[in-house]
Amino acid sequence: MVPNPRLNRRSLLSYGAIAGASLLMQPQSWAANLAQLPPYKGSNVILIRFGGGVRRRETIDPDHTYAPFLRHVLTKQGTLFTQMELDQIEGVTTSHGEGTLYLLTGKYGGFINSGDFRDRFESQVPTLFEYLRKNFAVKDHEVLLINGEDRTAEEFFSFSNHHLFGVNYRCQVLSLYRFKVYRLRQQIEAGYFQGQELQQKTKELQKLESLDYRNQGRYVYTSPLSQFWDEWQQYYSDSGLVNPRGDRVLTELAVWALQRLRPKFLMVNYNDSDYVHWGFPAHYTNGIAIIDRGIQRIFETVAADAEYRDNTTFCIVPDCGRDSNQFLSVPFQHHFNSPSAHEIFALFVGKGIKNNQIVEKKVSQIDVAPTLAQLMGFKADYAEGKVLEEVFV
Repeated sequence: MVPNPRLNRRSLLSYGAIAGASLLMQPQSWAANLAQLPPYKGSNVILIRFGGGVRRRETIDPDHTYAPFLRHVLTKQGTLFTQMELDQIEGVTTSHGEGTLYLLTGKYGGFINSGDFRDRFESQVPTLFEYLRKNFAVKDHEVLLINGEDRTAEEFFSFSNHHLFGVNYRCQVLSLYRFKVYRLRQQIEAGYFQGQELQQKTKELQKLESLDYRNQGRYVYTSPLSQFWDEWQQYYSDSGLVNPRGDRVLTELAVWALQRLRPKFLMVNYNDSDYVHWGFPAHYTNGIAIIDRGIQRIFETVAADAEYRDNTTFCIVPDCGRDSNQFLSVPFQHHFNSPSAHEIFALFVGKGIKNNQIVEKKVSQIDVAPTLAQLMGFKADYAEGKVLEEVFV
């Protein structure tokens, strides 16, 4: 039975208020709880959503790929699953928000739409972020989700509404949306605006913060995050005209995060290939190329870092596939539950992963979460996928 979204939202708001108040009002008890957990000694994990929906032909097909680094370099260093799918069963939707939660939870479904706007999903089972932080002494800024400004709803996949997990075990999020919220609040508190402009900016801040209604009024920027955004502002200013945009800014944020925040688990939600909805094939293929170059830069950043180089595992996997309709001028424009929209892939590279291996058996997208959980040293108890044993050395 699917819960009533409105009833669930009311109960969640009540729970969120209690959990948020507990987090803010009892920092010593929370710190003591963190101190009782064992330190994390597993591999650092970088989960890259090769997103916006992509087909295998333009990504892992060696003769037609627009992602040469992924297909011709990284594949030789890891294990590629060429036949991963979003299972063709009732209730499985081939879209971005759903696909991202399938990756994070290892379960089809298990979330509700709050009804605020498209893809405003709340997971009812824990995410990988929460599992990691509940099992090990990992701080919130060491578990990061990097998100694009065009899909703000995916900012809020940082924690579930599960009663044993939730807000206390959330990850932190890096995005231009988060920067705008941080910087605007900072300017208002510093008395940067006066009179009518202050009123206008206060309303603007309230509107931005209202998007994150589960954390509204309780969001805390810890010292590492404040320092991160202060350095970002000093380098790129407030204009938005200097920093990269689209998926290029996600790559920049990921590199900055690796160098400054030192995450144990990092997820990057790429999405530029979805610009094909504007109707031009080049938006899709250029998007794939941009993501591929971003992956290369992140990989090279890890390879140049002594602490990450031999202790990091990458998982690169799409949120969903795309349609294949040769009768259309743009045959791969949509991702609306056609057979090819279910067809994706997964590439695992790095510590503990077999090299130069191609696995052609059919596997499921929900197998990613339990596989990464095993790699990090815990069990994703609420996941329904299977561990992909083939990847491990």
